[in-house]
Amino acid sequence: MCTAATYKTKDFYFGRNLDYDFSYGDEVTITPRNFELKFREEKSIKNHYAMIGMAHVAEDCPLYYDAVNEKGLGMAGLNFVDNAVYRESANDKDNITHFEFITWILSQCATVREAKNLVERINILNTPFNDELPLAQLHWIISDRDASVTVESVEAGIRIYENPVGILTNNPPFDMQMFALNNYMNVSAKPPENKFSKVLNLKEYSRGMGALGLPGDLSSQSRFVRAAFVKMNSVSGDSEQESVSQLFHILHSVDQQRGCCDLGNGQYEITIYTSCCNADKGIYYYTAYNNHQITAVDIHKENLNGDKLIRYPLIKEEQINMQN
Repeated sequence: MCTAATYKTKDFYFGRNLDYDFSYGDEVTITPRNFELKFREEKSIKNHYAMIGMAHVAEDCPLYYDAVNEKGLGMAGLNFVDNAVYRESANDKDNITHFEFITWILSQCATVREAKNLVERINILNTPFNDELPLAQLHWIISDRDASVTVESVEAGIRIYENPVGILTNNPPFDMQMFALNNYMNVSAKPPENKFSKVLNLKEYSRGMGALGLPGDLSSQSRFVRAAFVKMNSVSGDSEQESVSQLFHILHSVDQQRGCCDLGNGQYEITIYTSCCNADKGIYYYTAYNNHQITAVDIHKENLNGDKLIRYPLIKEEQINMQN
C-alpha cells in the first residue's frame, strides 16, 4: 500500500511513500528529452519533456512509480487492488498499458489540464510487462502547482476526480475516500471544546486532544484521513529546507514500520522509500527504510538533451552524522 501527497509553499512539491514487502530494485531515474519512449500499441515518442522519478528499469524501459517532468507536472501510481479494471485494445482510443501511463502523460503534458485531455482519450490495456512483472492494479494522482486529479480505470470506465486535498492512498475508490472525511469534521488542530455536556465540567488534560478520533491504523482509508489532516493543517516556512522537511513529515505521519503489518511467512509491509520532489526546480529527494538521511538528485545537473537513461541506485544504508 502507498500514500502520495502534494505540498506548496513558494515552490510546488510532490511526493509519496512506497509501501510494500519487497523491492524490485528502485532507482532515481532521469529520462532525458531524446530517449525514445516505446509503447506497446501507440507510436513511440522520440522527443519529449524530460522527467525524473523513482523507477524500476527493465529492458531499458523506465517503469516509474512516481515522477515529475521538467514542466512541474507530477504523477504517481498506487495500488488499487480489486477495483482496477483494464481492457482489450480499442480502435477509437489511445491504448496504453498501466506501466506506460506515467511516461505517456509526463512526456507530453505540462499541466493537469493537458493531462486530463489525454486521459479522456485513453484506454488502459490488460497487458503485463512480462512474465516476471504481472499486471499491477493501480490508480493514479496527477498534480501541478494549481490542481490535482485522481484517475481510475474501473468497471464503469475511466474516471477522473478532482482531488482538492492533494492526497491519495489505495482503496476504496477515490470518491469514497473523500466522502469519509465527513466523519472527521470535528477533528481539529486546536484545543477541544466541551460539547459533551453543559452540566459536566470536562477539561482537556493534554495538548493535541482536538485530534482525538483521528485514525492511526495502517489501513489505506485511515492513512488517507490522517495524511489529509496533517497536510491540510501543515505550517512551514517557504525555504527549500523547511518545505522539503514538511512534506517528509506529512508522509512519515503514515509510514509503515517492519512488524506492524504482518503478511505471514515472515513478510512485512514497510515503507521502502519516501520521496519529495521540488517540481519547480526538478530536485528529487528521498529517504529509504534503513536510511533516514535525505538524498537528492537534481535533474538540471544532467544533460537533458541526451538519449540514454540516467540512473542513481538508492543509498539504503543509514547515514549517521557523529557530532563527537
